[in-house]
Amino acid sequence: MDSQLLLVLLLLLLLGVLSPWGQEHETRGPSEEPPEEEISEEDGVLVLSQHTLSLALRAHPALLVEFYAPWCGHCKALAPEYSKAAALLAAESAQIRLAKVDGPAEPGLTEEFAVTEYPTLKFFRDGNRTHPEEYTGPREAKGIAEWLRRRVGSSTTRLEDEESAHALIDAQDIVVIGFFQDLQDEDVATFLAVSQDALDMTFGLTDRPQLFQKFGLTKDTVVLFKKFDEGRADFPVNKELGLDQGDLSYFLLTHSMHLVTEFNSEVLFVVVDVGANNTHVLQYFGMKAEETPTLRFINMETTKKYRPADSEPVTAASVTAFCHAVFGGKIKPYLLSQEVPPDWDQRPVKTLVGKNFEQVAFDETKNVFIKFYAPWCTHCKEMAPAWEALAEKYKDHEDIVIAELDATANELEAFAVHGFPTLKYFPAGPGRKVIEYKSARDLETFSKFLDNGGKLPAEEPTAPFPETSGNSTLDPKEEL
Repeated sequence: MDSQLLLVLLLLLLLGVLSPWGQEHETRGPSEEPPEEEISEEDGVLVLSQHTLSLALRAHPALLVEFYAPWCGHCKALAPEYSKAAALLAAESAQIRLAKVDGPAEPGLTEEFAVTEYPTLKFFRDGNRTHPEEYTGPREAKGIAEWLRRRVGSSTTRLEDEESAHALIDAQDIVVIGFFQDLQDEDVATFLAVSQDALDMTFGLTDRPQLFQKFGLTKDTVVLFKKFDEGRADFPVNKELGLDQGDLSYFLLTHSMHLVTEFNSEVLFVVVDVGANNTHVLQYFGMKAEETPTLRFINMETTKKYRPADSEPVTAASVTAFCHAVFGGKIKPYLLSQEVPPDWDQRPVKTLVGKNFEQVAFDETKNVFIKFYAPWCTHCKEMAPAWEALAEKYKDHEDIVIAELDATANELEAFAVHGFPTLKYFPAGPGRKVIEYKSARDLETFSKFLDNGGKLPAEEPTAPFPETSGNSTLDPKEEL
């Protein structure tokens, strides 16, 4: 009897312990997940974290994210313009959202997206987390909104007839129209890439023969129409070389400026409004908006740039004195240069800028092979793997240096770089010798060039030479 009572008590105790667990387990369910964290907003801007970025990328196919720091002065200045841009796009019902991430509070995200300064803005498309586009536009509301519109929508107007062409030209002070006989040509892609970033210009595109005839064109041409000065400037496309993005951008920059007056028939004066989406002009001269008002002088033939020695007020007298000083050789041209990266020599491909170029390129103990490139250059991107492989192959050769230099952000006193990519070899020894490389851009040919001391070995003949008379001679075979 006692044993039966003990068994009953044990069963009751077990049921008492298990019953609450069983009820709780049944209520929650083994596969139920905690609810997702909601995304908060401030002034129309999404506030993201490590946990909510993925959710935002899934929900918004076009997302601009600002990485900021609460203590950053530039971030504070950007904040109201960023909110205004969000409001402008929301008013248009655009499928574009603006967001922000507190960088110091989210170290995982800043590391993932290589954020090294504030503010840094990155544009995400279609939920692609691995390859965001760096934001390169202006820092005011209208410019931010327009930069995004031109990436999400069309950056050009398709022109089908004379009426639409004249309507576009008449509507704006500056209109750029690309006349292309084949809209599938890769030159059209180059034109569209330029149109995405030249926010202060309106772009059109056509392949209509009647419009070619109307504007007196017989081949592919980019035409800038303007309501001042000569009224029109043409940029014919070289069919052999193709349309170069840098050359076209430079053409549009120079021909969109107002020619105000002449000084001794030698100087053309141009006024640039730094508050009107002219960031590209400031970048070209290596300036910041806070430096204005100021002067810059450029020799259009040599592209050498000059700046006043003193930061005195801009007056008629100071402008006159500055021009005379340039013509009299009293002011030397200045050269753009990025800062030397702390890790410039840590990778197989060394990073050069204007400030360390001379020291590395003309080191008499080294054979230095340098690629001069532009970040937007397609050919430069195509040869990048071969260049990296070359550097990896020769990284243990103490007398060989493989390097690269962004020639759009760094200028050199030794020579100017006009095309991309440009490859130059600087052999060891005195004399500051420079050899331009003009052969195939592949690892095998690069290696032969280096192994043969900065020249390619003469090719062996693949067939016997034809018989010649006893008095005739053959010229030596030219080296590549």
